[in-house]
Amino acid sequence: MFKGVLFDLDGVITDTAEYHYKAWKKLANDLDISIDRTFNESLKGVSREDSLRLILEHGGISDQISDQKFAELAKEKNDNYVLMIQDISEKDVFPGILQLLKDLKAHNIKIALASASKNGPMLLEKMNLNQYFDAIADPSEVAAGKPAPDIFIAAADAIHVPIAECIGIEDSQAGITSIKASGASPVGVGKASDLGDDIALVSDTSHITFSYLEKVWAGK
Repeated sequence: MFKGVLFDLDGVITDTAEYHYKAWKKLANDLDISIDRTFNESLKGVSREDSLRLILEHGGISDQISDQKFAELAKEKNDNYVLMIQDISEKDVFPGILQLLKDLKAHNIKIALASASKNGPMLLEKMNLNQYFDAIADPSEVAAGKPAPDIFIAAADAIHVPIAECIGIEDSQAGITSIKASGASPVGVGKASDLGDDIALVSDTSHITFSYLEKVWAGK
């Protein structure tokens, strides 16, 4: 039996992706850089700093931005994003997630958040989910963001469960790559065309039940 479940946040527990997109698009527009939803797919699961680097590279202005300006831009994006998500609440939790968390707790399975979002603790509190999580991996403390495995390894360490005995749940290609590299067992939320056909895959979170995770583990 698996002993830990490591959750991504954006696109798995709730949908903050649209707010991220709007905040990045505003910042890009202010820099005269054009980004669209297709480009935004490359930012999913990626840290704030790495996302900003991708946008600046896309606009061809990376060498024009000082370290101080870079930090200011990253803060500006986050400030805008935080304003946008103030109204998130329990009603924004994806279908099936609350019941899954309750069932994991009932079976003494450890739960950790492995999100690139530094706003994870705040969002869990707004959705009244923080009491279900045994640990929240701090993305600012890991050496490399997704698709590197660091955040999932840190999450498993934080709940004192060997990474090989954990299941990771993600909705982005970067996140799935991260889980695979960490040694955890991946479960993807989305399409095989986006996430691959070599992993356990559900179309939406309502299908991620405790019994489903048991079947995934049994079929390893």
